[in-house]
Amino acid sequence: MSIFSFFGIAQDDPKTSISVSELKERYGKDTTLIILDVRMPQELASELGQIKGVINIPLQVLSQEVTKLEKFRKKEIAVICRSGNRSRTATKFLLEKGFNAKNVPGGMMAYRRSE
Repeated sequence: MSIFSFFGIAQDDPKTSISVSELKERYGKDTTLIILDVRMPQELASELGQIKGVINIPLQVLSQEVTKLEKFRKKEIAVICRSGNRSRTATKFLLEKGFNAKNVPGGMMAYRRSE
């Protein structure tokens, strides 16, 4: 199965998602939470920018580079992209690999709108 295949996780399912407001409230204070940004490196320099301290592994290479996340296996991984679509796919992939991953619905667009 390709990680680009989308078999669907409920967008607002609390078991597989974390809201922007909860992410902002917890990130930086809660050491059990990390953020994985699955956008391409050039997107990090876009008008949406990036959240300080995130890990960047683009969705296109996530299956090859998933071992970089092994040290975070016991942490909660909030997965973000531009709008929430790629992060939903990445979240599904990480859940299948046994990680505690949650999608950020709306992605960086929602994150910036909340500022």
